[in-house]
Amino acid sequence: MISENNIELSRKFILNHYSDKIDTVIVLGTGLSKVADIINFGSQIPYSEIPNFKFSTAPSHKGKLLLGKLQNQNIAIMQGRLHLYEGYTAQEVVYPLFVLNKLGAKKLIITNAAGSLSSDLRTGNLALISDHINLTGRNPLIGKNNENFGPRFPSMNDAYHKNFIAKAKNISSNNNLNIGRGIYAGLLGPNLETEAECKMLKTMGADLVGMSTVLEVISANYLGMKVLGVSAITNMSNLFHEQAHDQKEIEKAALKSEKKLVILIKNFLKEH
Repeated sequence: MISENNIELSRKFILNHYSDKIDTVIVLGTGLSKVADIINFGSQIPYSEIPNFKFSTAPSHKGKLLLGKLQNQNIAIMQGRLHLYEGYTAQEVVYPLFVLNKLGAKKLIITNAAGSLSSDLRTGNLALISDHINLTGRNPLIGKNNENFGPRFPSMNDAYHKNFIAKAKNISSNNNLNIGRGIYAGLLGPNLETEAECKMLKTMGADLVGMSTVLEVISANYLGMKVLGVSAITNMSNLFHEQAHDQKEIEKAALKSEKKLVILIKNFLKEH
């Protein structure tokens, strides 16, 4: 169970660096760190300096909490996230969200790098996440529930807020971003999926696959936060080819999506 005392220590430390109430959290996935350049920085804090935060070890995840202004909102950007495959527990992965929620955040824009299981979702493009399938075998809400955080059995009926998705689709149309939409399957990792696993995921109804996001979205809904999820499509899965992918290829493909992601986020925050 996540400790309220630990959260309070983290919250007070961050308040000493940035005292304004946070409106929106943006989590940046693999290869998307440069999106952080869109805010006017008020403070940059390495995770390693914040009490009770763990640090990022994944490639391209800088492990910094960036605080500042964008579209007249106070924004907290997680420049890099934590993953189960790094050896962290589900609660350690989502702990920063609990702290930022206590700092006022009620909205979450969560991004990731994802493989495509659909011929309609191509490398270099973005896809709005409409729903997810949690195949990590983990859940951050396991254990004794603290009603001060959220309910014992939180609903996931609107896990990715339908109104947010509609707004993002309109932004895509108005700016010729050609953003797709799909269901995201979250796996434990760190290995990429086999062809048989990709076939299974497709059969289950997934359009996108990756190693993050689902735990944060479960926690955000539990905490009463509304979520917009966006995947940068970095590779076509093994359903479409026999070529192996490596991390550098995935990061390079994510860079192609950054400009579209910046346009989407800036316009989205104008309306929210």
